[in-house]
Amino acid sequence: MLIRSASDILPSEITPREVYLNRRQWMAGAAGLALAAALPDGLRAAPLSAGKSPFSTDEKMTSRQDVTSYNNYYEFGTGKSDPVEYAKTLKPSPWSVKVDGMVGKPQEFGVEDLIKTSALEERIYRMRCVEGWSMVIPWVGFPLADLIRRVEPLGSAKYVAFETASRPDEMPGLRSTFPVLDWPYVEGLRLDEAMHPLAILAVGLYGETLPNQNGAPIRLVVPWKYGFKGIKSITRISLVEKEPYTSWNKQAPEEYGFYANVNPNVDHPRWSQATERRIGGGLFSSRQDTLMFNGYDEVASLYEGMDLVENF
Repeated sequence: MLIRSASDILPSEITPREVYLNRRQWMAGAAGLALAAALPDGLRAAPLSAGKSPFSTDEKMTSRQDVTSYNNYYEFGTGKSDPVEYAKTLKPSPWSVKVDGMVGKPQEFGVEDLIKTSALEERIYRMRCVEGWSMVIPWVGFPLADLIRRVEPLGSAKYVAFETASRPDEMPGLRSTFPVLDWPYVEGLRLDEAMHPLAILAVGLYGETLPNQNGAPIRLVVPWKYGFKGIKSITRISLVEKEPYTSWNKQAPEEYGFYANVNPNVDHPRWSQATERRIGGGLFSSRQDTLMFNGYDEVASLYEGMDLVENF
């Protein structure tokens, strides 16, 4: 009999969580712990305790396999399957996030401490990619506003800038001769957007810690915006006065605006945004209409009086 090493196991061969519902209890046993130790770093996950959030949608969730194997994370390659294949080299622990800028109490937080001291919630959010596909993902996280309040923002702070880890030894995309972007990856929100209760810092999905390919150990989730706003593997959060010069807006300003609100009435220069394809529905599944703000109408008041075509 041929025995394969753990590093040869493909993500598609791992039993999805929704099929094996009692996995958390199983992992708590000695056999589960032994198996977890044998998995590659990029596939390890620890259970998280989280309450159910009233912000969750009741739509059918996308399968764990699709959520963890169909990703954009260019630090590990431009193909959708590249992150799950190459992100195992990322070392997500120990990890800290520096929060600085226009704040009264700049601090550096260990992610493990944030998990222990934050009121984690499971939030099932609709997520929409600018490329035309969507998912329904059960994130585990806490409001970004909670972290911002800890550092006491000053009145001069108008925006929040985020920065991804820059680790060429662990991120093969950063070693490319012809880089896709100007690294490190940078994103930003207006301060009132960041303080909205829908904006969260996610530390897990499907009740477990984030896999590397999904942005371990901590990432931003803003469900009314296109996916590229959801910066992964965050190492720094800075409160600033001026609008941050974000990565994709810098790379292709005619295609990627600062706001990136889901708006079916504003086409991407190379395709329509009026409809979307839900991942997991099959190759020939019908497309569905894209909803304004991805269906999260409660954020509409943030943009009253703005031209959402010009400010895309």
